[in-house]
Amino acid sequence: MAAGQNKTRKRPSPLQADGIEDDRNHHLTGPFLPQTPLGATTPVRSTSPAFASAFAAQRAKRSVFVRWAIDPILSFQLLLLPVVLYLNWELLAPYVDPGIQNPFGNLFKLTGHIPTSSPDDPRYQKTWWDLAFLAYYIVFFSFVREALALKVSQPAAKYFGLKRESKIDRFSEQTYAMFYFMVFGTWGYFVMAGLPTYWYRTADFWVGYPHWDMEPQLKRYYLMQFAYWLQQLIVLVLGLEKPRKDYTELVAHHIVTLWLVGWSYLVNMTLIGNAVYMSMDIPDAFLAFSKLLNYIQWDTAKVFAFAIFVAIWTYFRHYLNLVILWSVWFEYSSMPEWTRKWSWSEGVYMPDWMRYQIFLPLLLLQILNLFWYYLIIKVLIRAVTSIASDVTDDRSDDEDEEDDQTDEKEE
Repeated sequence: MAAGQNKTRKRPSPLQADGIEDDRNHHLTGPFLPQTPLGATTPVRSTSPAFASAFAAQRAKRSVFVRWAIDPILSFQLLLLPVVLYLNWELLAPYVDPGIQNPFGNLFKLTGHIPTSSPDDPRYQKTWWDLAFLAYYIVFFSFVREALALKVSQPAAKYFGLKRESKIDRFSEQTYAMFYFMVFGTWGYFVMAGLPTYWYRTADFWVGYPHWDMEPQLKRYYLMQFAYWLQQLIVLVLGLEKPRKDYTELVAHHIVTLWLVGWSYLVNMTLIGNAVYMSMDIPDAFLAFSKLLNYIQWDTAKVFAFAIFVAIWTYFRHYLNLVILWSVWFEYSSMPEWTRKWSWSEGVYMPDWMRYQIFLPLLLLQILNLFWYYLIIKVLIRAVTSIASDVTDDRSDDEDEEDDQTDEKEE
C-alpha cells in the first residue's frame, strides 16, 4: 500500500469554519456536495457493517420509555390511548355523573379558557395542563416523523434512485423538515396576520404588555412549536438517530431555541415569539427543499432553488432578526411603566434586567445564523462556479463513505 494511503484524513471540528463546506457529514453543507451518480455501481451500505449492526442493536434494546420516539406503532398507540379514554368518558359519564368534567381532553385539547372573554373572541391563558399538552404532542411529532419516513420519504427516495441507507435517511429527514417548516411557516403567517404585530410592527411587541390572554390559534401554534423542538432535542440527546459531526452546533441551536420559546411563553412575550418563529421557519422550508433537489440530482433546479433560498434566508434570518434585536434594545422601554417589575400575581415579568435576558439568546441565535450564513454563501459560490465552468465532481456526501471503502479493502 502506498505511503499516502496510510495517512488518516483529518476532519474539521464541529465549530471550525475552515473545511466545513467540504464536510459530507455537516447538516447544512453536506447535502449540497456533489452526489454520486444515481444508479452508480457503489456499495449499497453507507456505513461499516460493525457500526450499522451496533447502532441497530442499540436501537432495538432501547427501553419502551424512549422507544416511542422511533417506533411509529408504539407512538400511535400512546396517542390513541387518551383519545379512547376521552371518548369512553363522553359516552359513559352522562349515565354516571352528568356534571363531572372529562379530564382526558386536557391532554390534547387547549386548556385555560378565560370565562370572561367574549364568545366571538375567546381567549386563553397559561395553565399547568400545558405541560401535558406538550408531552402529548412530543409523541405526536415522533409519530409523524417516523410514519412520514416509512410511508412517504423512503419510498420516494428509492423511486428517485437513492440506494444507500445514509442518503435515504437524510432524504427522509429533509422531507420531514420541509413538511414541518412549510406547514408551520404558513400557519405562523396566518397567526401573525391576526395580531397587531403584522408585518413586524415591532412597537406592538411592547405596547399593551402583558399579552397574557392569547387567541386560541396563537396558544396552540406556540405550544406545538415548543413540542416540536423538545422532540428534536430528545432524539438528538438520547442518540436515537445516527451520530452527526455537527452534533454540538445542533444541540446549541436547540437549547437556545427552547430557551427563547420557554421564557417568552412564561413571561407573556408570545407576540415577539411568533415573529421569531416566522423568521426561522420560512427559510428553513426552502433550505430543506434545496437539499432534496440536490439528493435527487436535479442540478439546475437545485441551484436556482438554492439562490432563492439564500435571498429568503438573508431577509428573514438576518434582516428581520436584526429588526427584532433593535426593537428589544431600543423599544423595550415603551412598555407600560407599571409592568416594569416581576410580579407573578399581576402576570408581569419585565424588570430592567429582562431586556438582556431577551436580547442575549436572540443575539446568540443571530451569531449562529451568521456562522451558517458564511457556509451558505460558500456553497452558493461553489454552485455558481460549478455551473459556469461545467466542472464535475464524483464525490459523494454519504456519511462514512470512506469507512465503507476501508472495510471493503479489509474484507
